[in-house]
Amino acid sequence: MKLLRLSLPEHPELASQCLDMLDEIAQEDGVEALSEHFVRGLKDASLHHTHLLAMREQGPVAIAAAEGEQAEFAVAPAFRRRGIGSELLATLAEDQIHDVWAHGNLPGARRLAQREHYQPTRELLVMGIEGAALQAAAEVQLAEGLELSSLANTKLQAAEQEWLRVNNEAFDWHPEQGGWDADRLAKAMDQDWFRADDVLFLEQDGRLAGFHWLKRHGDLRQGADGEVYVVGLGRDFRGRGLGDPLVRLGLRRLYQEGAKRVILYVESDNRPAVQAYERLGFFTLERHVVYSDSASKSRE
Repeated sequence: MKLLRLSLPEHPELASQCLDMLDEIAQEDGVEALSEHFVRGLKDASLHHTHLLAMREQGPVAIAAAEGEQAEFAVAPAFRRRGIGSELLATLAEDQIHDVWAHGNLPGARRLAQREHYQPTRELLVMGIEGAALQAAAEVQLAEGLELSSLANTKLQAAEQEWLRVNNEAFDWHPEQGGWDADRLAKAMDQDWFRADDVLFLEQDGRLAGFHWLKRHGDLRQGADGEVYVVGLGRDFRGRGLGDPLVRLGLRRLYQEGAKRVILYVESDNRPAVQAYERLGFFTLERHVVYSDSASKSRE
């Protein structure tokens, strides 16, 4: 086996082989090994991701994708328990990348982390709501003075800039969602699944109070999940009880469009948000964990 360090967008045939391998891994594990952002980076050179491939004669058998100080990696099912994961971790550490995502936090990932002295430093929950709980949570009435629109039909001037402003106010603390600029928003909107009418705006007196960006994982009426992709309130509209109706507005739209289940991602240590979602009827489906090299952290 040999390790290749490369940028996969420059090698489209290898990128396609990696996508096939990731499909095989998802079928085996029941969870996607790489996040949407890193999957996109396999073919999108503008994201500037770097890649490590463990290669055999038949092609790639493992992949690591890195951006900044974080990485994600996956090993094909038939090549696990052969030290490939440890070799990828060691190579990433040589590149000063010490934080690695384990999507689903599966037993194999936990064993590898323990063996290599990596410690959990962040946990992201995937929560879901379905059935009668979804139907009940989709009930909402707006208070007087509040109006519902969307990116597709809003009368707000410079709507995308307003959306960007509210996003950055809502997520000034968040490592991935905060600090966006127009280019970052444009890239986020440049997805096959993006729909302007699924970016809901809550307006008051001609101002954008908050937004609820929805995602469809396929045809909702054929059983695909809907997703509470991003929800944010502007700084001046916090503490007014608008978060609950803003979430419900998105759930109502997805439910009316045929969704049987709606999911969302939330930081596990954001207890107020987790508890609010639990009150609506959401429950935890998956746990995604960042493991960090304890030796590197002790040197900081």
